[in-house]
Formats: sequence, structure tokens, C-alpha cells
Amino acid sequence: MADIKFEIVKKIGILSTSEKGWTKELNLVSWNDRPAKYDIRDWDAEHQTMSKGITLSKEELVALKALLAELE
Repeated sequence: MADIKFEIVKKIGILSTSEKGWTKELNLVSWNDRPAKYDIRDWDAEHQTMSKGITLSKEELVALKALLAELE
């Protein structure tokens, strides 16, 4: 399997921390030298290992924000 190249362009915030010390984060991440997208996933403390996650364009993030606002 090919290595996946990533760069965390901007750390936005931590959503939660697991008992094992991994943090679920919202970051702006560039995957394989592509334009950065908003990304939610678990990371280890060194940000070298990550879980599966979800990437969102800015438009998708704005739509998610609107949906979450309806829950309040």
C-alpha cells in the first residue's frame, strides 16, 4: 500500500480526548499535496498516526454548521 502524505496546515481545535491519549480534532489538512480540506479524525500525541476520518470542503463545513445550529 502506498504511503499517504499529509500536512496539517492549521490546527483548529480538539473535540475530545480518549483514555489512550488520542485526540479527536478539527484541522485543515492537505492530503497528497492536494488543496487543504477541513478534517475531523483522531490523532496520536505526535500527529504521526491517525484514525479514519472525514474531510469536508469549506462549503460542506458551512452546511454542517447550519445543520448543527438547528439542533440547539
